[in-house]
Amino acid sequence: MKIAILGAGAWGTALAIGFSSRHRVTLWVRDPSHYRDMASTGINRRHLDGIRLPKGIHVSNDFDEAVSGVDLAMIAVPMSGMRQVFRMIVASGSRVPVIWVSKGFESGTAKFPHQVALEEYDEIAPVGALSGPSFAMEVAHGLPAALTLASNDPVFASKTAAALHSQRIRIYSSTDLIGVEVGGAVKNVMAIAAGISDGLELGLNARAALITRGLAEITRLGLKLGGKMETFLGLSGVGDLTLTCTGDLSRNRRVGIELAGGKPLEAILAELGSTAEGVYTAREVCDLAKSQEVEMPIAQAVCSVLYEGVPARDAVEELMKRDSKAENAR
Repeated sequence: MKIAILGAGAWGTALAIGFSSRHRVTLWVRDPSHYRDMASTGINRRHLDGIRLPKGIHVSNDFDEAVSGVDLAMIAVPMSGMRQVFRMIVASGSRVPVIWVSKGFESGTAKFPHQVALEEYDEIAPVGALSGPSFAMEVAHGLPAALTLASNDPVFASKTAAALHSQRIRIYSSTDLIGVEVGGAVKNVMAIAAGISDGLELGLNARAALITRGLAEITRLGLKLGGKMETFLGLSGVGDLTLTCTGDLSRNRRVGIELAGGKPLEAILAELGSTAEGVYTAREVCDLAKSQEVEMPIAQAVCSVLYEGVPARDAVEELMKRDSKAENAR
């Protein structure tokens, strides 16, 4: 299969490396200077320094060339750029099936990725989301991972998952596009909370409780929006949540750790040097929860730290003051 991966961040590059052993992969690099450096060195020094690209990957700065004649396009840019990439595909004249690895909400509209796709690419070709517990660095090093490919088109989901599936990157299909996207978006907010807990040295018991109750919040919201329970108990639910809340490679968890230490958010993001989607997703999650009348106290606590100037320790103490109730109460 001929694949165009549109976006040369850490995850897009890692997927290009992972899929290149079985497919012909073109990796589109938006920034000309970034492209020139990658083309000359064979390394994405900006996002995956030290890992050489396999010779089979074609690196391109020409968008129309990248999507011409491909069997599948994979959007691997942050949510802020997803709509533009869809429009570029349409403008190129291509009618290629598209999947995305973007997570979160579109800034300004608070729309999920599939809603953006519906507005920009409806009835042009099948679309879907690829999500699950995965760190780019590990995938780039060839370590095993398992992901979920979700689409409202079950035939497309099944066939594409089978085509991408390998011993190193196992792909499972799903028709619960909403559920997969909710899990992928909200887990980043919970990872900031987990980082705060770890940064305050509250212990492993507290982290386990936070992950469990965080999953409850994700599930409540996801079910209200039409997701399926089994999705939140699977790879793109509890799997992705657990990895992001516990792994040292998690950017969102790192944000929480630094917030717990009292460092200003602006300084944290400047030092991070890459996107921590949970920071931008948190406010949208809290607004959505309010509009849907879904109780999400952990997400609200994260918002209070990020946007209301509440010290991390005070936000935790407020959570601990909540009244006792039945565990499965909504």
